[in-house]
Amino acid sequence: QVQLVESGGGLVQAGGSLTLSCAALGSIFGIITQGWYRQAPGTQREVVATVNDSGNTAYADSVKGRFTVSRDNAKNTVSLQMNSLKPEDTGVYYCYAKVYDSTFSWGDYWGQGTQVTVSS
Repeated sequence: QVQLVESGGGLVQAGGSLTLSCAALGSIFGIITQGWYRQAPGTQREVVATVNDSGNTAYADSVKGRFTVSRDNAKNTVSLQMNSLKPEDTGVYYCYAKVYDSTFSWGDYWGQGTQVTVSS
């Protein structure tokens, strides 16, 4: 069983910064992709940023130049540094990982979500 445990998030004024962190715990034999998604009220969950096991990153156009995703392969953690936050960044942020687990297959795992609120 694999669990993704998130930390960070909260309330910040526009222009401020926040850092989200996520640790993958449990029977993990490999993680190919980690990243962050978000969901604002009344909208679908959307990808924010991802990083693969080679360190290649991808970002939503709306966050390019402001957010930075990074991972620590030794610790099975992924972080999201968010700078110059805007009110439209408000939402619930979910950690994601594609994990090779104890069933000896790849599975998609999600964190419980953490609220990020940016006030104007």
